[in-house]
Amino acid sequence: MKLNNDSQYIREVYLKKDQIPSYNNFPFSLPIFRTLSELNFHPNVTYIIGENGMGKSTLLEGIAIALGFNPEGGTLNFNFSSFDSHSNLDKYIRLVKGVNKAKDSFFFRAETFYNIATNIEDLDKEPSFGGKIIDSFGGRSLHEQSHGESFFAAFTERFQGNGLYILDEPEAALSPLRQLSLLSRINDLVNQSSQFIISTHSPILMAYPNSRIIELTENGINEVRLEDTQHYAIMKQFFDDRDRLLHHLFR
Repeated sequence: MKLNNDSQYIREVYLKKDQIPSYNNFPFSLPIFRTLSELNFHPNVTYIIGENGMGKSTLLEGIAIALGFNPEGGTLNFNFSSFDSHSNLDKYIRLVKGVNKAKDSFFFRAETFYNIATNIEDLDKEPSFGGKIIDSFGGRSLHEQSHGESFFAAFTERFQGNGLYILDEPEAALSPLRQLSLLSRINDLVNQSSQFIISTHSPILMAYPNSRIIELTENGINEVRLEDTQHYAIMKQFFDDRDRLLHHLFR
């Protein structure tokens, strides 16, 4: 796999710590914001990982909104709100962009992709001189597909290359085989000058070889290898000695 610096559309994110009014209120009450000053992104793939409640989705959401994305996801042209629940983190971060500008972009959020699908259907009902939006997702209603199929329609049909793709837990509806297929798709798009920032719990997705894994913990932020992540260790322990692990869990 090549290292594609031409596709580094985002280089760094900085937290404006001097402007934060209080660390007692969300999102700055999350542990990571007491130690986060800056975060450097890999030109190809950066993973943001950690236990539930560490702030992965909040951080990705803030970055996406600062770039101009709709909080619930979609392309930069999506402008709707099903429920206004996003934080104001985007007001307190500064993004350092690369020299080149992405020709394609998408903010994928597993928990709100249903809302994207509904918004697409609503927009396609309105008179338009252009083609239908759903055509760029393969032409079949996302609501008429399984959750995993609709996810994959976005990855394979909508993502066009030369793009910046921010994915929040894309594995949520994907089988292990589909996760491997997503890795292959990520590689295809990286080779087409694309950059990914991905929040995930999946050790399979974390396996992309030319990447950076950033782990969020109660004690701070660290760059780690896949083999050093808790996600990998737990899965390995489970498959290496399942009976022993289950014995301790069930006693």
